[in-house]
Amino acid sequence: VLALSVIGAPASVAAQSVIVVVGAPGMPEYLEQFVEWAGLWEQACAKAGAQFRTVGLSDSVELSDRLRLKELLAAESHAGDAPLWLILIGHGTFDGKTARFNLRGFDLTTDDLVEWLRPMQRTVALIDASPSSAPFLKALSTPGRVIVTATKSGFEQNYARFGRYLAEAIAEPRADLDKDGQTSLLEAFLTASYHTQAFYQAEGRLATEHALLDDNGDGLGTPADWFRGIRPVQKAADGASLDGYRAHQLHLLYSDSEAAMPPALRAERDRLELEVMKLRDGKAELPEAQYFSRLEALLREIARIYEQIDPK
Repeated sequence: VLALSVIGAPASVAAQSVIVVVGAPGMPEYLEQFVEWAGLWEQACAKAGAQFRTVGLSDSVELSDRLRLKELLAAESHAGDAPLWLILIGHGTFDGKTARFNLRGFDLTTDDLVEWLRPMQRTVALIDASPSSAPFLKALSTPGRVIVTATKSGFEQNYARFGRYLAEAIAEPRADLDKDGQTSLLEAFLTASYHTQAFYQAEGRLATEHALLDDNGDGLGTPADWFRGIRPVQKAADGASLDGYRAHQLHLLYSDSEAAMPPALRAERDRLELEVMKLRDGKAELPEAQYFSRLEALLREIARIYEQIDPK
C-alpha cells in the first residue's frame, strides 16, 4: 500500500494536492502495472513537495473506493492557487451512453465527478489514463480545468499504455521540451503520446489509443500530433480554439526560479500570459497598430510582476 507523503515544499510554493485512483485491476498482472504507475506519481510528488494520496490500494473495508474518493474531494480546499491533480489509473468502459471508470465495488461515472468537482474554483488537472476515457473529457471540460484522456473515443476500449508513459514523464527532465528547467503537463502529454505511438509502431500493431488534451473548456480536445514542439500548429475545421497554453503552465515539479515566485504573482503572470497567447492567435484579425498596442500593455504588466520578484 502506498502511503500518504507530504514533503516540505519551498516556502513560496503552495503545496499541490495529488490524488491517484487505482481502479479494479481485473487480473493480477494489471494490478502490478497499476501499482508501478502509482509509484511513479508518488516519486514525482516526493520530489515536488506535493501532498500524495491514493484510492484503491488500501485493504480497508470501511469505505468503498468510490466513497473514499468522494470524501477526499470534499475535504479539498475549493479555492486557492495550488492545483489539484486527480489521476485515474485502470480500466474503463463505455456503452454508448455512460462512461465508467472501473473501481472495486461501485464504478465511478462522469456524473459522479461532475457533481463532486462542481464546487472547485481552483485549477484541476484531471488525467484519465483508462480505456474509453474520452467521454470524461467532454463531460468534465470547463474553464479552469486541464483534462487529459488516454483515448479520443469511448469506443477505444483496449488496454491503454499511455498512463505509464505520462507517469514516467511528469517530473522527467528529458521531457522538458522547451528547456526551461521544468516539465509541464503539456510536455508530459506530448512525450507520453510520442512513446505510446512508438510502442505500437515497434510492435507493428494498429494503435488502439490516441490521447487528447483539453484546457480551454470547449470539451473538444486536441491530439499530440497537432503540435510542433509545444505550440499547436493545426486549426480545427470549425475554427475552434486549440489547447495547450494552460497545460504548459502547470508543473508538478517547479524549477528553482519558478518555485521562488509567490503563488499569487504566478497566478497573475499565468493569466496575463494566456491573454498574450490569445492575442497572438487572433493577430490576423486586428489592425497592426491595435495588435502591438495591446501586446505592449500586456508585456508591461508581466514585466511589473517580475520587477516585484527581482527589482534589479
